[in-house]
Amino acid sequence: MAMLDTGMTKLYYTISEVANMIEEEAHVLRYWESEFDALRPRKNRAGKRVYTKDDIDTVYRIRHLLRDEKFTIDGAKQMMKKARRGGKESSSSVEELKEIKSFFEKLLDRVNAN
Repeated sequence: MAMLDTGMTKLYYTISEVANMIEEEAHVLRYWESEFDALRPRKNRAGKRVYTKDDIDTVYRIRHLLRDEKFTIDGAKQMMKKARRGGKESSSSVEELKEIKSFFEKLLDRVNAN
């Protein structure tokens, strides 16, 4: 699921850029890294995290599960594992895509307002 088809052209993003994109604090992203095996951004030579579009897709998925779907960390971990195995129900996927679309529309409105 490519969530970042919004005209962004950078290959790598800093943790602060990603935190701003998803409206969370950087320390939250670092915590999620410790909890979710699927989230492992690379580090550059200076030891700073660099996020790819795939990493950001994973962050959006985690955020959606925790904030929008109200899963616990353990519940979100289980959903991430199910998604990797392809065990998600199609109706929940459609609802999730609708919510993601709505989130991006709001984000674009916010960006365009600035």
